[in-house]
Amino acid sequence: MRHPVFIALLCSVLLASCGKEQNITERKSAAEIIDQAIDAHGGDLYSRAEVSFTFRGRDYTSTRMGGEYALSRAYTDTSGEADKYVHQVLSNKGFETKVDGELVALDAKAAAAQKESVNSVHYFAMLPYGLNDPAVNKEYLGEVSIDNNTYDKVRITFDQEGGGTDFEDVFIYWFDTQSHELKYLAYQYHVNGGGIRFREAINPRRIGGILFNDYINYKADPQLHALSDTDSLFEKGALVELSRIISEDVKVVPLEKPVK
Repeated sequence: MRHPVFIALLCSVLLASCGKEQNITERKSAAEIIDQAIDAHGGDLYSRAEVSFTFRGRDYTSTRMGGEYALSRAYTDTSGEADKYVHQVLSNKGFETKVDGELVALDAKAAAAQKESVNSVHYFAMLPYGLNDPAVNKEYLGEVSIDNNTYDKVRITFDQEGGGTDFEDVFIYWFDTQSHELKYLAYQYHVNGGGIRFREAINPRRIGGILFNDYINYKADPQLHALSDTDSLFEKGALVELSRIISEDVKVVPLEKPVK
């Protein structure tokens, strides 16, 4: 017959062990999940590559090397009497627009809008790269199930300083718990009356070592639903498809590894 003290000690050890396992689960951090996702999609290739693609008839190129970056957009403007070639670049040095090779001065409001437009397209195309920027705040919302698959759900907000003109926007990302790849994202924005969007990743393909997604873009009514509920709304088929986010002719040229 076992001594009651021994049984009590055994139960205490077992409870402590269970508690330890539970705490490990609870300690799963948003930072760790983001790091795993970036590694799964491309890792340090993001910081030493030239990436080009076409989106809705406009050509985009990003070059990153040793902390230096240049994000560009080029297209032909056919809205006037004569066609004009527009080339815009956002870099460590600032933002500039050239029309037919000549530097054009934009007023503050127009420059801010164009800068944000260029940055936004590059941002979404290169996800999850960018989610470790200094102005990003991460919160782990737990594991959820969508269509019988399990995902880590992470909420992203931004500091006002360094968070861009739309720093008040809120994002949620869903990463596959096994592959760590980005499968869904949603965001709530406030400009032009505001709204909620939910994107489903489609057509994943690895090019030059980096994983790229296209997306089906859905909307939800912010008057009726919360951003955090968009995953369950998607599963119920309650979201309305708005558009397809398709990046075409994607090319990746790895550059020399930067010296640390």
